[in-house]
Amino acid sequence: MTERADQLILNYVSAAADAAHGVLRADQRLDFSRRLRARIEQERQGSQSARDVAKVLARFGDPQALVAREARRLAEGQAAEQEPEAPAQFPKIRDDPGLPPGVAKSVKLAQDRLSRRPGRGMPLAGLRRAVMSSANPMTTEGRDAGTIVKEHPRETLAMALLLVAALMVPFNLPSVAIFTVPIIIWAIGTVIVLLSDSWTWRDRLLGTSAPILGYSVGGVLIGGLRVGATAGFERFFTEFFNVSGIMFMIGAGLGVVLLAYRLFNVS
Repeated sequence: MTERADQLILNYVSAAADAAHGVLRADQRLDFSRRLRARIEQERQGSQSARDVAKVLARFGDPQALVAREARRLAEGQAAEQEPEAPAQFPKIRDDPGLPPGVAKSVKLAQDRLSRRPGRGMPLAGLRRAVMSSANPMTTEGRDAGTIVKEHPRETLAMALLLVAALMVPFNLPSVAIFTVPIIIWAIGTVIVLLSDSWTWRDRLLGTSAPILGYSVGGVLIGGLRVGATAGFERFFTEFFNVSGIMFMIGAGLGVVLLAYRLFNVS
C-alpha cells in the first residue's frame, strides 16, 4: 500500500515537472516541484492508503494548471512575498480564483466523483471502477482487488466462508449435532461480517441473510410452483428440499456480491 501511494505521488509530481519545462527556469522548476511534493505530503497527513492519496491528488487538479498558476505568481512578482521554505504556502488549484473555466469544470467533476457515495450516481459505476482498477489506479482512487484483500483481511475471510458454505451444500456432509456443515460455516462467516464496521448494518444484514432467505423463501416459492395448488404437503416438502439447497447457494452468491461491491466502494 505504501509503495503504491508513493508511486501515485511520484507520477503526479513528475507530470508537473514535465509540464514546467519551457515554462519555468530550472531553479524555479526545482523549487516548484519541491514545494508541490511537500504540500501533497502535508495534505496526505501520513496516510498510507493509495485511495486517500488519489483523493488528495484529485483536489490538486491538473498539473499543467498548477504550473500555469505558478508562472502567473512569478510574473506578478509574488515570489518575494512567499517564504520558499514554507510548503503550506503552496496553493491548491481549487483555491485559485483565476482558474480557467475548463480546468475548473474538470476539477469540479473530479471532486463530485470522489464525493459520490455507494448507491448514488450511475448504477454500474462501482462495477466500472472495479474493472478499470488494474489499468489505472487514479481512476479507481488507488483501489483494486489486491488492496481490498490487504486492507480488509477479516472481511475477505468472511466472504470466503460464505462462499464455502454455499459450495458445501451439494456434498450432503454429515451433520454436527443438529446443524449441517454449510450452516455452521455460514454462521461463522456471518458472525465475522456482523462484527465488522466496514459495512453498514443494512448491508451486513442483507449480505448474511441472503442465503437463509434463499433457502426458506426461495424454497417455498419455487417448491410451491413446482408442485402446484393440488399437491399434498408430502409432495411439497419433497420439492422444497430439492430446491432449497440450490436457492441457498444462489442467495449466498448474491450476498457475497453485495458485500464485495460495498467493500470495494467503501468511503
